[in-house]
Amino acid sequence: MPFLLKVTGGCYNTGMRESLRETKIRALKIFRRLKKTYPNIQCPIHHSSPWELVVATILSAQCTDKMVNKVTPSLFRKYRKIRDYADAVPEDIGRLIRPTGFYRNKAKNIIKAAKIICQKFRGKVPDTMEELITLPGVGRKTANVVLGNAFGVPGLSVDTHMIRLNRLLGFTRHKDPVKIEFDLMKIVPRKNWTKFSDLIIRHGRARCHARRPDCARCEITGFCPSRFKV
Repeated sequence: MPFLLKVTGGCYNTGMRESLRETKIRALKIFRRLKKTYPNIQCPIHHSSPWELVVATILSAQCTDKMVNKVTPSLFRKYRKIRDYADAVPEDIGRLIRPTGFYRNKAKNIIKAAKIICQKFRGKVPDTMEELITLPGVGRKTANVVLGNAFGVPGLSVDTHMIRLNRLLGFTRHKDPVKIEFDLMKIVPRKNWTKFSDLIIRHGRARCHARRPDCARCEITGFCPSRFKV
């Protein structure tokens, strides 16, 4: 069955058809090209433990990774164990994380998540999607970041860059992160899920900007059906 590459609701409708097999091959070529372009890519959120990554990704909601990395050193120095967070006062954590925005809700979610981990998971961050998304402030995106970078479990972390670029690349028609995640599962080999997410996000920040994509210098322009048309 032909796989229709059609970006709906966006700037460009490719009108292009290719089989699912051809789409997988193109996705792999993009993956390999981006690996050469960004050879030393790693998780942009600084952390030294699974719990620190959970906290940092909760803080990253509606906030840049750069700001999160500015805030977390003082937070991690004051609260070293999950139990420390579980026993913390929301206002105290809130003062430290205020620059990340929505700090009151984030502080409450961090404390609640710490309490659940202490009570339900014996003080250890769970390592499955099903368990992680039971934590306050943790959705599939956050869970996939934690699984991929803390536990080595492949996951597709769909943020705004992943939404935009994968629509432009014709890998999905959707805007909903969960639907995009499942579309990509059919196209990208499971072993590459985490790295694919990191590379696409990095490329969105470095080259394929939302307001003015740099198609002329884009390293994957030859594989993009939307080139020069956004």
